[in-house]
Amino acid sequence: MSVLGKTAIITGSNSGIGLGIARVMAKSGANVVLNSFSERDEDHKLAYDISKEFGVDARYIKADMSNANDCRGLIETAGVCDILINNAGIQHVAKIEEFPTSKWDAIIAINLSSAFHTTSAALPLMRQAGWGRVINIASAHGLTASPYKSAYVAAKHGVIGMTKVVALETAQENITANAICPGYVLTALVEKQIPDTMRKYNMDRETVMKDVLLERQPSKEFATVEQLGGTCLFLASDAAAQITGTSISVDGGWTAL
Repeated sequence: MSVLGKTAIITGSNSGIGLGIARVMAKSGANVVLNSFSERDEDHKLAYDISKEFGVDARYIKADMSNANDCRGLIETAGVCDILINNAGIQHVAKIEEFPTSKWDAIIAINLSSAFHTTSAALPLMRQAGWGRVINIASAHGLTASPYKSAYVAAKHGVIGMTKVVALETAQENITANAICPGYVLTALVEKQIPDTMRKYNMDRETVMKDVLLERQPSKEFATVEQLGGTCLFLASDAAAQITGTSISVDGGWTAL
């Protein structure tokens, strides 16, 4: 793999998918920049622990992905960005006629616009280095849709479209841009939802996971953050140098239906 000594910036990475990806990248020798909107001792400790465990440089930089200046400032503060992994995202569920304007604006800003701003700031650094990888964490909802998720679906479709544009604009450079489209991923947040769902439907854990949470995922298994990290690692590798402008589904067959 080609990430040894490279610097990977992962947005929205003080927990869940982003943190899992950061750990996989660090384990493979990449220096990592963690990010979220908070500024807590535990945020910086996450970076410290990764640095100690894997022997790489790890930093935490606060930046609010709903703010364009913060998005660009994250890249500028890091000073180097070989691998940009746009992962930050939020969700809200409601009918279109009941969808709050503020929630729509926030989801589009964090799930879509932030990736534009970070990529815009990172590409000059990649060009200067003569190498770069842009990896956008989209979703199965970037390829299909579900009711009540208008903003999320719109944003994730937009991420895939923007990924293609970045790929075309960098096609003759040693830079690639791709999207990863996860289905349901087992994170701490999902784990917390399981007991409430069990009570709501009066079901046991296994039935809730297979028949409710994984209803649309044919494998009936969650993807893991380690699998997503491994997919990022592959896209950053020399083996993927001619893979650009595409999306890779990690969804247990969801989008094959």
